[in-house]
Amino acid sequence: MRLYHLRMRLTSPFETSFGVEADRECILIRLEERRGEEGWGEVVASAGPWYSHEMAECEWYLIVKYLAGEVVGSEFDNPEELWNTRIAKVRGHNMAKAGIDMALWDLYARKEGRSLSKVIGGVKERVECGVSLGIRGRIEDLLDDVERYLELGYRRIKIKIRKGWDVEVVRRIREEHSDIPLQVDANAAYTLKDVDTLRKLDPYDLLMIEQPLSYDDLFFHSLLAKRIKTPICLDESITSLEKAVKAFEMKSCEVINIKPGRVGGITESREIHDFCLKVGMPVWIGGMLETGVGRAHLVALASLPGVVYPSDISASRRYYERDIVEPEWSIEDGYMKVPNMSGIGVDILEDEVRRHLVKYVEIRESTTTI
Repeated sequence: MRLYHLRMRLTSPFETSFGVEADRECILIRLEERRGEEGWGEVVASAGPWYSHEMAECEWYLIVKYLAGEVVGSEFDNPEELWNTRIAKVRGHNMAKAGIDMALWDLYARKEGRSLSKVIGGVKERVECGVSLGIRGRIEDLLDDVERYLELGYRRIKIKIRKGWDVEVVRRIREEHSDIPLQVDANAAYTLKDVDTLRKLDPYDLLMIEQPLSYDDLFFHSLLAKRIKTPICLDESITSLEKAVKAFEMKSCEVINIKPGRVGGITESREIHDFCLKVGMPVWIGGMLETGVGRAHLVALASLPGVVYPSDISASRRYYERDIVEPEWSIEDGYMKVPNMSGIGVDILEDEVRRHLVKYVEIRESTTTI
């Protein structure tokens, strides 16, 4: 196992209800098997505990100290086996587990000589793309952003909201774009006391409001769902298949955003997808400003049959002047092609990886080299 802690400058700062990111930190995981094949995954934990309690520094330590020893030197028939016997027993730290699980799936798909999409059950040759737009200083700046990304072909606009940056912003967008697919993402910025504000969004024909209440809540969302007409989508609250089942049974939401980094990787993402498909709960695939490595896994997941809404899978240039993969991810007519090559379908540019490197470690069965 090789770990690469990267810090990459975003093309522009990205602001949500919990702060502003100008640089994106992540950890790349490269797994190599004895015959020379390799697989890549991405740990999407950022620099601080804002979206999640998981941080890059913490997940680095956890992987080196605990998870690497569960994986390096292991023999397995498929990634689910290693997940169930070695990885899942670590409590929490889904982002760390996700990076390893993704790398295992990439490795497995390459060994099979098939694309990751086909290996996990994907059925689409291209996936529908939406864009997520952060909070801006002025509504006029956001309106310019909306116009620009519609011209680029994105098939759904999502805007971040918070208290004081919500109803009027949506109203202004709808004045100029009455019929575009539009949704909002609160990142847990509200409480039930704000129900009157959230109800004011109902007339604007939104696809959904994402995670309006607390990041780990299911119960209060079930109450809110009875008081507003806009469909609720859960993001941060869904950290496992168990949470997805509870959300369905409690009627806490009508849509689920599946983020592999948040739920622990491809294995758990596919379980959640399959459950939602069975019970008729629509899903889409969410992003975390991934590099081209993580984005490859998002594309594979978005090719699954139950993904019915446009996913947060933007082109590489949306976030980075130069991505670390080749070819870079791009969209055409609002869609991104699903690679048909073996594994994740892109090559990792190691010179670019080194250019953004904060630290590196190599872990073998009996030694660790920093």
